[in-house]
Amino acid sequence: MAYQETAEGHHEHHHVNYMAIFIALCVCTAISVVFDVIQLDRRLIAVLVLAVAVAKAQFVMRYFMHLKFEGAWKYVLLLPTAILACGLPLALAPDIGLHYYRPDVPQVREAERLQLTGGAAHGGETEHEEAEHHNGEAH
Repeated sequence: MAYQETAEGHHEHHHVNYMAIFIALCVCTAISVVFDVIQLDRRLIAVLVLAVAVAKAQFVMRYFMHLKFEGAWKYVLLLPTAILACGLPLALAPDIGLHYYRPDVPQVREAERLQLTGGAAHGGETEHEEAEHHNGEAH
């Protein structure tokens, strides 16, 4: 917690200047607003605003959640979460991130076929619509 046990067995409470932390959070919020108002490259603004958001999160975690005064055991609890947060997107990337955006998906092949044939080879119908007409299931 926010206290440590001394050699005599007494608890030593750490005093935090919460007003200073509040002012620092207000300054960080003002900086975020300034970055959003000024005309810069969108990517640069995103990086700057995210950097300020990380600083604000650090203030909150360290002082309001009292993690600054905890022992090293907090890293033991944080390690599995960090591994999962990094590993899950990497594990899913081959299935989600790479598979569905390849240029050989059916929609892209159909669009290329229509471009090559001029889109009017079969009256502009797709293979699915053409099959429905042959089966007597016209729209």
